[in-house]
Amino acid sequence: MIQSTQSELLRFTTAGSVDDGKSTLIGRLLYDSKSIFEDQLESVRKVSEQRGLEHVELALLTDGLKDEREQGITIDVAYRYFATPRRKFIIADTPGHIQYTRNMVTGASTANLALILVDARKGVIEQTCRHAIIASLLQIPHLILCVNKMDLVDYSEEVYNEVVSEFRSFASKLDIKDLRYLPISALHGDNVVNNSTHMPWYKGPSLLYNLETIHIGSDENLIDCRFPVQTVIRPHSEEFPDYRAYAGKVAGGIFKPGDEVTILPSGFQSKIKSIDTHDGSVEKAFPPMSVAIRLEDDYDLGRGDMIVRTHNQPSASQDIDFMMCWLNQNPPRPKTKYIVRQTTNEVKGIIKEVYYKMDINTLHRLEKDKSIQMNDILRVKIRTTHPLLVDPYRKNRHTGSLILIDPATYETVAAGMII
Repeated sequence: MIQSTQSELLRFTTAGSVDDGKSTLIGRLLYDSKSIFEDQLESVRKVSEQRGLEHVELALLTDGLKDEREQGITIDVAYRYFATPRRKFIIADTPGHIQYTRNMVTGASTANLALILVDARKGVIEQTCRHAIIASLLQIPHLILCVNKMDLVDYSEEVYNEVVSEFRSFASKLDIKDLRYLPISALHGDNVVNNSTHMPWYKGPSLLYNLETIHIGSDENLIDCRFPVQTVIRPHSEEFPDYRAYAGKVAGGIFKPGDEVTILPSGFQSKIKSIDTHDGSVEKAFPPMSVAIRLEDDYDLGRGDMIVRTHNQPSASQDIDFMMCWLNQNPPRPKTKYIVRQTTNEVKGIIKEVYYKMDINTLHRLEKDKSIQMNDILRVKIRTTHPLLVDPYRKNRHTGSLILIDPATYETVAAGMII
């Protein structure tokens, strides 16, 4: 089994309907794990008093924008960092409104785990299904359904079981590898950091314990070796006069000195001479390590090239089918050439064909409606000016994803998963 200090970082996203308590849950995690500063807490106390609340509104710890504080809602993706002795965390708190589907896609695109909150009083609703579908589409490896506000249903085991049964029936249609359930009260901290005394019938671990111990080492593709080159390191110093290495982030597989590799797109072959890091040379490199690879042969590599195993290569294609989420307020203009960015590579490309639009609530294909509006998820084909080195997203989230950038404004207008 591969161990690395870098594997201690868990990225997770929170999702749910409006007022299901996502921001409160994150505030509770930060507060009970002692991951906030005293001045932050004092600021939240003051705002809570101004609103006439009897309790400290922990949701304000994540609602950083002025409009969010005034409306009491989350309207953007709020990223938060905290750490415990066992693991480091990056949280993406995404809004629950349907018009912010793109925000959830953004927050979930790099997540190892998704927390989906359900109000125990309301059960599984349309937004719950929508967020579960997006988590499944994005191939998030782990999903925890948090049945929140258990304090408002008298911590009823029967109510909890009904919600779990309802969601389990729906989730059976989706592709979710690891699905867990948890009854919580974010407001009062039940089963968030510490196990609840109000729900003795729940024998499982708390949310934080799940987050600290869930196994994410096998989430990465450790079979198909992929190393997109980001830059070339040439110090030209007296100490290293002839040093040449190719720096980047391992996107798949395990690389070791002595491995026979092929450089794409040129097709030249070589062997790995050494793998260097800031702390010295290492005997192996695997995702998501950032390293510099030295080859035995002196080839002219540059940004966008890829080092792979000779007998295990990605596809090279100019016609790419992918599921696209349109992120921009304006629909795409006909025959517009966009910048297509995939791993470290950039080419120009156009949206050549729209196959269908997906009904995000039912997974039905809308083949007659091919208009593109913000938050729409569609299957399209793009044609690029040069071949891209791609894997299916299901196989590798790094080499199987891409974004479209408007060359006039340099805004990211779409993100996609290669099929």
